Amino acid sequence: MNDSKGILLESGTNELEMVVFEVQDNKFGINVIKVKEIIQPTTIIPIPHSHPHVKGLIQLRGEVLPVVDMARVLGLDEKVSPQSKFIVSEFNKQKVVFHVHNVTQIHRISWNQIEKPSEMYSGIRSGIIGVVKREDSMILMVDFESIMVEINPESGIHIDQVKKLGPRDRRNKKIVAAEDSPLLRKLLNETLTEAGYESVEYFENGADALAYLESLANETRPIEEFVGLVITDIEMPQMDGHHLTKRIKSHPVLKKLPVIIFSSLITNDLRHKGEMVGAEEQVSKPEIAELITKIDQYVL
Repeated sequence: MNDSKGILLESGTNELEMVVFEVQDNKFGINVIKVKEIIQPTTIIPIPHSHPHVKGLIQLRGEVLPVVDMARVLGLDEKVSPQSKFIVSEFNKQKVVFHVHNVTQIHRISWNQIEKPSEMYSGIRSGIIGVVKREDSMILMVDFESIMVEINPESGIHIDQVKKLGPRDRRNKKIVAAEDSPLLRKLLNETLTEAGYESVEYFENGADALAYLESLANETRPIEEFVGLVITDIEMPQMDGHHLTKRIKSHPVLKKLPVIIFSSLITNDLRHKGEMVGAEEQVSKPEIAELITKIDQYVL
């Protein structure tokens, strides 16, 4: 598997390619554009006093990468499997290896086939952000960003970056934000509030955000009186951020709203996808200070 996988999809179609892997006999999914390659297990060097989810380090073509055991993350029994694989992944400007028991196939699906998990297991620490129902099984979409924030809090969004901007009052500036991860939604709310942006409507997927925006577009008053800017993640159940942006930019009223894509998937290889759907800016998580700077440019 190489870096071009997933980029083959036309931007804004609300589709993704998902690598399906197994831990024990349970099926889980990861967006293929997070996957650099899938390799056979190799020698792991243990790290003293490391996080319980981290098995150790491997060396891969000169790079030293941490190995995260997905069985430990998901609270399942570890086992030695002849089909075990290492999924080499990159997001949030970091590379990490996930040890899984098997990799089975790649599915192309629509984001609207991914259902929000029930409240029972959709909490901040559950690590599950969506469910894909198949005829004979379910595939659970894993929140890899939250897993990495738990292991390494420095990889998350930090208020300290925003505090350096000094006292600010932006309470009258209205923003719509679409972010599916409960943990990252909480962190985003804390940092935007610290930056003075207190009037933010949050949605857990692009479909709900679009429905809200379209309802505002039907009002007689100008759209700018209700919202000044949209922030969106890319990976979200029901409707992803690229498709949300495309729908906003093709709407006769909403198209004037600036859209900032704030995602762990902003890389040089994938930046063109956001440009194709008309996003004004694209900021990689967790560069929250850069996000605030970009917001300031558009919300005057």
